[in-house]
Amino acid sequence: MKILVTGANGQLGRELRDILEARQSGITTYVDLDELDITDRAATEAFLRSGEFTHIINCAAYTAVDRAEEEKLQCASVNIDGITNLARPADELGIKIVHISTDYVFDGRTYRPYTESDKVNPVSQYGTTKRKGETALLGLAPESVIIRTGWLYSPHGKNFVKTILRLSSTESSLRVVCDQVGTPTYARDLAQAIATIIFARQWTPGIINFSNEGVCSWYDFAVAIQRIAGITGCPIRPCHSADYPTPAQRPFYSVLDKSRFRATYSTPIPHWEESLVHCINRILK
Repeated sequence: MKILVTGANGQLGRELRDILEARQSGITTYVDLDELDITDRAATEAFLRSGEFTHIINCAAYTAVDRAEEEKLQCASVNIDGITNLARPADELGIKIVHISTDYVFDGRTYRPYTESDKVNPVSQYGTTKRKGETALLGLAPESVIIRTGWLYSPHGKNFVKTILRLSSTESSLRVVCDQVGTPTYARDLAQAIATIIFARQWTPGIINFSNEGVCSWYDFAVAIQRIAGITGCPIRPCHSADYPTPAQRPFYSVLDKSRFRATYSTPIPHWEESLVHCINRILK
């Protein structure tokens, strides 16, 4: 087994490095934009042909949801063309792909947890390109695994948890939307799930959902962050999305049904609050 992780310096890539090396050291190559630009078709194909890889974990993505509304070509280049550039040679070479997608492929108008077979209807450029990337990958490399996740956070990079911790120390109060509901996902738990898929006895291609268990709004999430971190003196007030307009529309409800993951891999999934405690303890240390 020889694994390639793209986007290795991002939140998920950095957690994967710890998880994979602990699982089986020395079999994984970690690359980011400086080492491999997946939007460069020729370079990507040459890299894959020379690497003798058995698996690719693609964490490379354009994830700036609001900026994507302006930078549509850049977003599409990474989230669609980049996936195509990986998929074509990978399928020819027999390389299995695990690709990370998003809950933003849904419009959030179905107020029950989304299954993998539910109809998609993205409402942003980011969600649209991620969906087109899914379609391209399954068309070119049908043995791939696509993991839909959402609300990702970790001790690394920029994310909601670190933003709330930072603003709570500089602002007198905060306003956070209470009418967008989903499930926070600890990147370390997602990395563990990916390792479970990679090292499973049986390879099961297709789309599969993974997030932590439980449901909350962004407001609930922010309140929990302050409570767990022991922060006082900066009250958080709920507001509606209409009071906090953003360039990109977001789904109001994007909870994912994890039944398929639990049934396929017989692996328990931690509740989001339990994982949030672990992450904040790491950050505060």
